[in-house]
Amino acid sequence: MALFADVPVDSRRPRRRGRTVGLVLLVLAIIAGIALATVPTPYVIEQPGPVFNTLGTVQNDGKAVPLIEIPGQKTYATSGALDLLTVNLLGDRQSPPSWFEVAQAWFDPSKAVVPIDSVYPEGETVEQSNKQSAVDMQNSQKDAVAAALTQLGYPLTGTLNVEGFSPDSPSKGALQNGDEILAVNGTKTDTVAGLRSVIAKTGAGVPVEVSIRRKGADSTVSVTPALSSDDGKTPILGIYPSISYTFPFEVKIQLENVGGPSAGQMFALGIIDKLTPGKLNGGAKVAGTGTIDAEGDVGPIGGIRQKLYGARDAGATYFLAPKSNCNEVTGHVPSGIRVFAVTTLDDSLAALKAIRTGASTSSLPTCPAK
Repeated sequence: MALFADVPVDSRRPRRRGRTVGLVLLVLAIIAGIALATVPTPYVIEQPGPVFNTLGTVQNDGKAVPLIEIPGQKTYATSGALDLLTVNLLGDRQSPPSWFEVAQAWFDPSKAVVPIDSVYPEGETVEQSNKQSAVDMQNSQKDAVAAALTQLGYPLTGTLNVEGFSPDSPSKGALQNGDEILAVNGTKTDTVAGLRSVIAKTGAGVPVEVSIRRKGADSTVSVTPALSSDDGKTPILGIYPSISYTFPFEVKIQLENVGGPSAGQMFALGIIDKLTPGKLNGGAKVAGTGTIDAEGDVGPIGGIRQKLYGARDAGATYFLAPKSNCNEVTGHVPSGIRVFAVTTLDDSLAALKAIRTGASTSSLPTCPAK
């Protein structure tokens, strides 16, 4: 039996090897964790941003002011909400989100992980992106006022001007800041949507004749549209167009530090509600999104899933969504919200009338929840 006295000595060796393997795995895990925390990601995260009631007030310089104010005109009492939604971006090229934040966002239905190039194209700075966003917001406000007043029967005229240029713009040298764009290839273009439509039909690489008014003198210049760096397929002139209208009275939209064109529809509805008797929404909490042009056409926007969750968290029970966004909405509607699909301001007004009167909404287009 003494021949087996050394067996306990051998049995301890696997345990030491096991401890060694465990320590190696622990070190590797720590190294991997440090790498995930420090290696930059090629993504940004979209998440619900602040919600603003176009019928209510906002804080400007520490003071509460009406989001929509129409001085000198008779306005009417409103109630409930016509909420506009925003999306916050977590990260940019200088400060991308961590891999831990990206991993968490993958499992949060209210957030979206998107390639950074789709938000900040290569060669475009955050400052340039913010400038474009600010111009888009200014244009959306002007278009919203135009759409609302046109809906109410006021005649309007508008002009389209060059506000600036995107990086590598094909228009640099041919167009200048302040140029008024009269027509493209003979087609009158007095709206941003109209300009984009003409360029889209022409295509990239094909020169177009742009009729302009510069310092009171009319002339024509040639520009060859290029493909947008945002999606690589949309033909653009590479300008920041600014629309100006001659309105019969002033409509002030007082919303700071919010960019982009997606609030246009809700601005227009808020203006109509304030200028007409009765409560457009019947006192209900309604949220919505969508671009709008002077003719009242509602266009698609980005980040609609995040806006749906923002609307839910703000207590909305109805949501007005561009019909062209329905493919992104279906299957992602938070419980408790009914989503109406709209293509024009008339569609939205019809939905609000049904909500206000309690009429059946079964015939109204919707974005199905499932």
